[in-house]
Formats: sequence, structure tokens, C-alpha cells
Amino acid sequence: MFGGIGAPRKALINLGIEHKSIDYVEIQENRVRAYNALYDHSHKPQSVVGWNLQPDILVHGSPCQDNSRAQYSSVMDKNKKKRGASKGSGTRSSLMHETIKIIRNMGDWKPRAVIWENVTGVLDKKTVGAFNEYLHDMADLGYSNSFDVLDARDFGIPHFRERVFCISTLGKPFNFGRLKQKPMRHIKGFLEENVTAPQYMITIPSMLNKIEEFNPVKPSDAYKRRLSVIEDFCWTITERQDRCPNAGIIRLEDKPMYRYLTEREVWRLMGFDDEDFELMLKQFPTKPGKRNATLYALAGNSIVVDVLEAIFEVLLKEDFGTEFVSDKNGQMQLIC
Repeated sequence: MFGGIGAPRKALINLGIEHKSIDYVEIQENRVRAYNALYDHSHKPQSVVGWNLQPDILVHGSPCQDNSRAQYSSVMDKNKKKRGASKGSGTRSSLMHETIKIIRNMGDWKPRAVIWENVTGVLDKKTVGAFNEYLHDMADLGYSNSFDVLDARDFGIPHFRERVFCISTLGKPFNFGRLKQKPMRHIKGFLEENVTAPQYMITIPSMLNKIEEFNPVKPSDAYKRRLSVIEDFCWTITERQDRCPNAGIIRLEDKPMYRYLTEREVWRLMGFDDEDFELMLKQFPTKPGKRNATLYALAGNSIVVDVLEAIFEVLLKEDFGTEFVSDKNGQMQLIC
């Protein structure tokens, strides 16, 4: 649910695990188009509200905007109040509680595991109450809850992306300590060579003035934002790279110039293959001389595939109090 470009599905494919996706729930049309192209489906946009199938594993990552620290530090500063994801708040992030309703309406039958992912802002003082509500409700439904903050850098990807993962199981709690971590690869292995197209060059004076190498942050300027030059890894990739702060910028070696990350680079840094990216280019062609905002947004709203691979390797190989139900072909039923 809130399926985006199907990072859980991509993780299972990479691991060579046979599976069956019994449904895909996403309301944004461009994300549905992307998912259909990546996994050869013909889904249509649909709301999570009232969804009623029965998967063995249910993956959901409700919208994060109302839990985001960036949201609070900018737009929400005006009201000095973070809306968060509390029940009845009417925010996009409050849709996390719709999952509770869906499972409760299933009756005696329940998913064997529920995976929820979101920004670390859910643990902040102003929003942690909603997260605690979610944990309490899942426990009432018979689940053992475990959660941790995972960083993509600990799973081989040079991308500082910390996210909260909550895994609820029927039986013994999920043990995050058993996740297999990998040495972080260097960012150079993810970058394209000889990127010189004008649309990627930083030329706007207001952006150039924010480059930290030229204009370092002083203690008195603690809340002023700067553009960081990428050295070993990038910072968190979001929907847009042409704003400050962003995932970081690249210093060109042969000239005193700086550029944004390309669309292909951000897809690689989310754990997707170039073959996936080529499929996306066919669906969402780039206009000559322009950056492709759709491709940036699709990647920035996803989950790093390599982190999900590590989770599935533990979840599907250990006994959490019940066996996963298979269909007549022996395939595990999954929603992602």
C-alpha cells in the first residue's frame, strides 16, 4: 500500500525469491504508470481507504510530509505546530492508521507480517504520540512490534538516508540485530561520467551563494541552509534536487563548476538498475535541455531497495511463529 515504484517488489526480485503480488495500492497516477512499466502490470490508481484483500505480508509506507522535519522547519514554522499523523488529524500521514482498520476488518485472519516505513520525524516529540498509537493498536491486534532507524549507508549504498522501519509479526519479535550490513561503496561508482549538459550545471547566483565551500555556516547562522559538496556519499534524496538543502552537489574536476545529481544517479542511489531507469525514460521522456522532475520525484519518494533486501532475508528465513501461506503454485502471497 502507498506502493510508489515498488521497492519491496524489486528487493524480492534481486534476492531471487518467488512471490506473488496480490495487489498494488497507489493513488498517484504517475507512480502507477511507473510500477506497471517496471513489473509488467496494468494496475489503476486506487485509494487505500477500505482496501480488503488478505496478503501474507503487508507493506505500507504512508505519506511522510506531515511527519517531516523539513516540513516543520519551513511551512509549519508559521503556525508553530506540526500536524503529524494523529488519528483524525486529516493529514496525509495519518493514513497510517487506515492500515489498522484494514487488518481489524479482516477478522480472525491476519497478515503474518506488516512492514511500515517512514521518516525519522515520526519519533520527534511533536509526532511520536501518533507512532505510539500505531504500535499500541498493532499490539492489540496480536502483533509483536520491533522498530529501528536504518541508514542506507550501512547496507552498501553511499546515501545518507535514515528511515524508521517498524516490523510487526505474529509470534516472536523481529530482530533487527540479525540484519546483514555491508560496507558502503563510494559514490563514484554511482555517478555518470562527463556530465556537461547545461540543465545540470548550477548557475543561478542565489544557489551559488549557498555552496558551503564559498559561504560556510557560522555558529550564528545555525538555521541558514547550505549546499554541501558530495565527497564519499550523498545526503537524503528527495523529490527535487534544485532546492536548498538537497542531496548534495558535484564539483567538476576539470573546471570550477558544480552540478546537480542526474536523474539516473538518484535512481542508482535508491538501489534501482539502469534497466529500470531506461523503462522509466520510455514512460516519462525527458524534454531537451530540461531536467525530468517526474523521475526525480519517483525516486525520492521510494525506499532504498538494498535495505529492504536485508529485511526480507531475515524475515523470510526465520520462524516468526507461523508459516507463510502459499498458493497452489507454491508462491508466497505478498502485497507491495
